[in-house]
Amino acid sequence: MSIVMLSRLQFAAATLFHFLFVSLSLGLPVLIAILETRYVRTGNPDYKKHAQFWGKILILNFAMGVVTGLTLEFQFGTNWSRFSRYVGDVFGPLLAIEATTSFFLESTFIAVWAFGWNKISPKLHALCIWLVALAGLGSAVWILMANAFMHAPVGYVIRNGRAELTDFWALVFSNFAWHQIFHTVAAGFVISGFFMMGISAAQILRNRNPRLFAQSFKLSAVFSFIFSIIVVAQGHTNGEAVAQAQPTKLAAMEPTWETTSWAPIYLFCIPDTKQERNLYQIGKLPGALSVLAFRSPSATVKGLKDFPTQDRPPVLWTFATFRIMIVLGLVFILMSFLGWAIRNNPQKHRRILRILAWSIPLPFLAAEMGWIMTEVGRQPWVVYNVLRTSDAASTLSKSQVWPTLIAFIIVYGFLGIVAFYLMAREVRKGIKE
Repeated sequence: MSIVMLSRLQFAAATLFHFLFVSLSLGLPVLIAILETRYVRTGNPDYKKHAQFWGKILILNFAMGVVTGLTLEFQFGTNWSRFSRYVGDVFGPLLAIEATTSFFLESTFIAVWAFGWNKISPKLHALCIWLVALAGLGSAVWILMANAFMHAPVGYVIRNGRAELTDFWALVFSNFAWHQIFHTVAAGFVISGFFMMGISAAQILRNRNPRLFAQSFKLSAVFSFIFSIIVVAQGHTNGEAVAQAQPTKLAAMEPTWETTSWAPIYLFCIPDTKQERNLYQIGKLPGALSVLAFRSPSATVKGLKDFPTQDRPPVLWTFATFRIMIVLGLVFILMSFLGWAIRNNPQKHRRILRILAWSIPLPFLAAEMGWIMTEVGRQPWVVYNVLRTSDAASTLSKSQVWPTLIAFIIVYGFLGIVAFYLMAREVRKGIKE
């Protein structure tokens, strides 16, 4: 295995693990803020109990997000130093703004919120959690703007052998970036909604304060249903952005080998990269890919054969992760609809509650699949059509990378076990009447 592949695996392991906590931190603060705002407006102590209960889980999640996120930045210097030198002028401002504004705001006010119960006014305390929620979303915006540059680079020139920033606002208002931001944030909201809905369903099934958990179930069921629809609908517009910026990824997502109009989507197919064809193609939907990419069934989609072999992404990985994400996205609409349908009296629908309780990991899986598809589908470029991944890695030996890769897996695995144990312990404690 090459040094580049080992470094990619190390970065992927760290990113995918970190993203588990980041995705939950996008929507859970919003749900807690809604609950605490209801407490401030109504004076009903039930909502305060909810905010305190879910807040403990949020704090554990936030701590894990910080710990796992720090190592990612170090890898830019250790494993990807040539990438850092090449695009540091572009990446630097975005990451600096995220750290000095959004992350600083989020970490400050989550501490004020955690220790400020009964020490500051209820309104000011509720404002703190809203600021935490907004700062978390702000962090996502700046990080995804930086990531979007790797997919659709704008606002730069190549000078002295490196990319230099010439138009900061081109980065800020990048069309590709905002498609990615809306899709990722909406996915994070679905994850958070299913997380709260699933835990609430499990607590109702176990008869642990079913009256109180019926309240959080109702809120999260409505929240999940709304954003499950939004994330699928927005995914369509995201497909249009991919078609414009990364036609090779589009062709790999729905393995299209020949350039064609009325490009179809197959309900089931298996790509054969060696023979440059699909082994099986069942359930043809004529023009569906053309509509997804260009809003016209007769639009022409460029096939993989029209791109040099060395410029094509790993087709099977891109296709498989995309399909898993899409199927799960549609399933989430159905499942959250069931939650919405029983929201007023969930105790009488134990079978649905069991399904929802066991569904908690699925949105996390969908998000991870989406992230793999996004990043693998960009290959072999680390900055699309500008810098190849093979030219971005540091000059290291395998003896330097293998130990750190193994260490990452062991340490992150241990941290994950500890984090999930602590969260499960808080869930078992439940909400005290």
